[in-house]
Formats: sequence, C-alpha cells, structure tokens
Amino acid sequence: MTSEHVKCLIIGSGPAGYTAAIYAARANMHPVLYQGGQPGGQLTITNEVDNFPGYPDGVQGPQMMQDLEKQSRRFGADIRYGIVTKVEFSDQPGHGTPHRAIVDDTHEITADSIIISTGASAKWLGLPSEMRLNGRGVSACAVCDGFFFKGQDVAIVGAGDTAAEEASYLANLCRKVYMLVRRDEMRASKFMQKRIQTAPNIEILYNTSTEEVLGDEDVSGVLVKNTVTGEERVLDVTGFFVAIGHTPNTGIFKEYLELDENGYILTEKGSTRTNVPGVFACGDAQDNVYRQAITAAGTGCMAALDAERYLVTLEMQSEEIVH
Repeated sequence: MTSEHVKCLIIGSGPAGYTAAIYAARANMHPVLYQGGQPGGQLTITNEVDNFPGYPDGVQGPQMMQDLEKQSRRFGADIRYGIVTKVEFSDQPGHGTPHRAIVDDTHEITADSIIISTGASAKWLGLPSEMRLNGRGVSACAVCDGFFFKGQDVAIVGAGDTAAEEASYLANLCRKVYMLVRRDEMRASKFMQKRIQTAPNIEILYNTSTEEVLGDEDVSGVLVKNTVTGEERVLDVTGFFVAIGHTPNTGIFKEYLELDENGYILTEKGSTRTNVPGVFACGDAQDNVYRQAITAAGTGCMAALDAERYLVTLEMQSEEIVH
C-alpha cells in the first residue's frame, strides 16, 4: 500500500468540497480532494440550476461542477478520482499522530486536517420510470426545481414535515399540488398538517401508492393506486417530486464522529468543527435543513477557514515545544 502525508484532506466534492478546496488552496494548505463515487455530487444529475448566484441565465448542474472544479485547480488544489473507504481519526492529532484515511483500499493518506463534504443522497421510490425521467420532471428538491413548474400541476410523494413544507412551497408556485400519502395518516406535525390541509390548491390523496411516472421525454402524468380499493388513476401532472427523506453519506465516520439520529454529522454551533479536533464537516453531510448548493458552498468556505485556523494553532504549539 502506498502512502503520503498532506496538510489538508478533503473527502467529497460538490459545492461544499470544491469551495473548501478553493479557500484551502488560496491559503497555501495544499489540499488534496478525493471526489468520491459521484464526482460533483447530486448537482451532476440536475439539469437546470437557476438559483445559484453568478449565473444570471442559469446553468446546467454538471457545467457548474466543472466550473467549480476548474476554479479549485486554478489555485493548486490536487483534485483526484477515488473513494475514501476507511478512516482512523486520532484523539491527539498534531502530536505525531495525524488522522488517517484509506483510498480505494490501496492508498494511505495521513493528514493534519480533514474536511468532510460527502453530502447526502436522496431516497427514491425505486421505480425505473422515476430514474429515467430524473431531471426531466422528476425531482427530489422542490426549492431547487419548483420554479420551473410555475402555473402547472404537480405531484409530491411523502408524509413527513419535509414533504409538507415542500408541498406548501409548491402551492405558492403551482396551479395544483397532489400530495401522495401511502398510509391513511401523515407523519408531519399537526401544525404542518393544518397548513397544507387549508391550502386551497393542495389535494391530499391518502392510501395512495405511486405505480409509475408517465412520459417519454418529460413527465406527462403519474399512475397511482388506492392501496385499500386497488383502484388506479392517472394524475395529469408535469412535475413529480419525491420527498421521502435523504441518507447522509457518513457511514464510515460513525465510529469517530458524533452523528444525529438520522446520521448527519454534528458540528459546533456557528462552526464546522466536529467532536474530533482537526476534523471539519460541511455541506449536506451535516445540514439536514437547507440542503442547497449555495448553503453547501458557504459551509465549505467555513470549513476551510476553520481548518486553516486549526493548522496555524498546531504550528504555534509545535514552535513552543521546540523552544
């Protein structure tokens, strides 16, 4: 197994990882970034990004990720293909025991600081048609894509607070919102349930399962079935939103980092610091509220600044020991 030592290792790409790389490189931290299994993150499967500042005419998700990668490389960030498969975080980093990561089970990296930007993956229903039309009317983010369906009829799947919030958001843009709830009740809070129940253009369909998303090039409808009567019907919609949750990509860190009940990394309030000194988390791996490209980029900036200050402190401590 080959090995090397770096000052700053960034695990994961996307807006958070690339922004962290930009700031870390400009601070002469010589960051090494491993892009993970989906280089560029979830935005690489997003067609139109219309709400990221600096793109007045919008931008394709893959293009934006290429732009961010190119910008980070411009300042000297070492961007690499590869997946970090194992980590060992030291209890006393900076004292001859740096953090350790294994890449693709073949390469060892020790690092004085680590920035985690592994993101989170949306949960899907698992329908082939859902995957085929992803980005062409199928979305897992109403805030990201709802604008494109202004004045149209859409459907959203989910029964929790997130689904209720996104249904309410869509109701402000769309003509009609069908909310598909598989059971005979919702899991959302009473407040959120009342909010969507009183919205004049939201129709809640209980005991309803999604059988297929219809359409050749774009979504043209959704086939649903009543789980009690077995009756099927087609909803005439042009947008289909899935709001059944996200899974943070944090499994390899659970032995060392404090996570919440859903697996998101816990960070100190107002910072990106984790419970392990020298390890920082940004983007959707630690954000289960906003989950936007711009907020991910913002926390990526924070993580790089936090890591820079941490490294400066380590250097000062080392100088004191020498003297």
